[in-house]
Amino acid sequence: MRNYFRKIRLEYIVSAVSVAITVAIIVAIVRNLDVVRSLSGYGYAGVLVVSILAGGTIIVPVPGLAVVFSLGGVLNPLWVGMVAGLGEALGAVTIYLTGMGGRTVMQKRFPRFYPRMVDWVRRRGHMAVFLYSAVLNPFFYPLTLASGALRLGLWRFFFLCWAGKTVKGLTVAYAGYFGLRWLFNIG
Repeated sequence: MRNYFRKIRLEYIVSAVSVAITVAIIVAIVRNLDVVRSLSGYGYAGVLVVSILAGGTIIVPVPGLAVVFSLGGVLNPLWVGMVAGLGEALGAVTIYLTGMGGRTVMQKRFPRFYPRMVDWVRRRGHMAVFLYSAVLNPFFYPLTLASGALRLGLWRFFFLCWAGKTVKGLTVAYAGYFGLRWLFNIG
């Protein structure tokens, strides 16, 4: 019984810290939106920072894809895509930890949607994490919360997410590379 209460207490602590980090990132982005936009001028380091912010926030849209697209046309798109994938996966870890600690809150907050997502992660968790992170879709964040709640495994989640986000990053960077070159050749 005592271990049970320690486990619940640890879940709440992890959840509170993750939510605090996410809120701090959101506040930093909102207060310094011009700084976030100017990070793209810092090359690969800018891609990494913007991608971490884009991967770790749900509420505030960070121009991560725009930065990856535009820098894919200016820098080496292979490296831009790989750095963007790493950054978004690192950012997604905060959402995973929030799901890990906030399982009870999620069950109460989304009583109809949450059980379906958890069931889907149980049946196809590994494939779901990879596929949902590899394409642009709004359901990646609920999937990430459910993965954390089910304790899919932080390292397993991170590497699957990293692989999927890298595929997405490479696609967007190469689209910028070919798209911007095509536009500049026409004009």
